[in-house]
Amino acid sequence: MQDNTGAARPRIFGAPLRYIQGPGALAQVGALARLSGRRALLVSDPFVLDLVGARVVASCAAAGVACTLLPFAGETTPAELRRLVASVGEQQPALVIAAGGGKGIDIGKALAKALGAAVITLPTAASNDAPTSKIFVLYDEDHRLLSVEHMDHNPAAVVVDTALIAQAPARLLLAGIGDALSKKFEVANCAAAGGANVFGGTGTHTALALAELSYTLLRTHALPAMQAVQRGEPDAHVESLVEATVLLSGLCFENGGLSIAHALTRGLSALPGAAQALHGLQVAYGLLVQLTLEDGRAELLQDLRQFYAQLGLPRNLRELGVTVPPTDALLQAAATATAAAPHTRNFPRPLSADDIARAMRQVEQVAVSSFSQP
Repeated sequence: MQDNTGAARPRIFGAPLRYIQGPGALAQVGALARLSGRRALLVSDPFVLDLVGARVVASCAAAGVACTLLPFAGETTPAELRRLVASVGEQQPALVIAAGGGKGIDIGKALAKALGAAVITLPTAASNDAPTSKIFVLYDEDHRLLSVEHMDHNPAAVVVDTALIAQAPARLLLAGIGDALSKKFEVANCAAAGGANVFGGTGTHTALALAELSYTLLRTHALPAMQAVQRGEPDAHVESLVEATVLLSGLCFENGGLSIAHALTRGLSALPGAAQALHGLQVAYGLLVQLTLEDGRAELLQDLRQFYAQLGLPRNLRELGVTVPPTDALLQAAATATAAAPHTRNFPRPLSADDIARAMRQVEQVAVSSFSQP
C-alpha cells in the first residue's frame, strides 16, 4: 500500500509490552512497576482509588516502589490534565498507573505522556479496549470530543484482574462486547479500502487473524460470561470474553484500523439520548448500519439481531436511548460522522452522508417491522 505522498507504506504492528489477566492479577502490579523505576503514581477517580488503592500501594511497596495516590475529578479535559500535572510538582514519577474505566485509563495515559513517564493500565471494567492502546481522548467541559491524542508507545503493561471485572456492573461488560463485535468487520473493510492503521502503516495479516479470533470468542462466550458476571463469579467464559474485549479488540483496532461502526459514534452525539449511551453500545448500533451498507449481509444481520436480543445490545435507536429523533436527525448524524471521522473512508466504496443516513433508516425500518410482528 501507499500513503498519500505515493510512498510505500510499511506494515506496522504495535502492542503492550506485557498483558496479564486473571483473578488476583492486581497483586502483580508492583513487580511490573519496578521494571520502570522506584516512584509511581496511581491515578483514578476517588471510587476506584478506594477500591484498589491500598492493594496497589501494598504491591508496589513489596517490590520497592513508592506509589502515591492521585485522584482526578472524573472528566478528561485539558484543564483537569493541567491540574494533575501541576499537582505532581517536581517529584517526577517513572511510572503512572492508570486505573478504572475509560476515563481513568485516558487521564492516566495523558498524564504519563505529559510527564514523560511509562504507563501501566489497570482496568476495573471490561467496557472497552482502551487499556491496550496508545491513544487517549480529551473532551471539553461539555463532554464534546476535542481530540484523539497518542502516547509515544503502547502501555508497558496491562493488568486485568477478572475478580474486579466480575464485580463491575454487567452493563459495562455488555458495552465491551458491543465495542469488540465490530472489529472483525471494520478491520476487513479497512484492509479492503487500503486504509492505514493507528500507527500510520498498512494493517497486517496478523490483525485480520486476531479479528477473526476475537469474533469467534465473542460469539462463543458472550452469553454465558454475561450470566457469570451477573452472578459476580468469574469463570472460564469470563476469561475468554475479557481476552476478546480487552486484549484482542485493542490489538485489532490499532493494527487493523476502523470503519463505519466507529465513525458513526461521532454522529450519534447529535441525537438526544444516544449521546449518553456507552461507547460500546453506540458501536454495536453502528455495526448494524455498516453491515446494511455492505452487499449480501441480510442473513448475517438477521443472525446478529437475534444475538443482540439475547444479550440486550441495541438493535435500533430507541433501544440506544433515542425516544423521538428529530426529522432530520439521521442525516445530521451521518453528516457529522462523514465530516469528523476519517474512518468513513475505510470502506470498499466511497460513501456519502446520504448513503449512511439511508442505511440508518433501513435499520430503523427493520426494527419497526420486527416489533410489529406478533
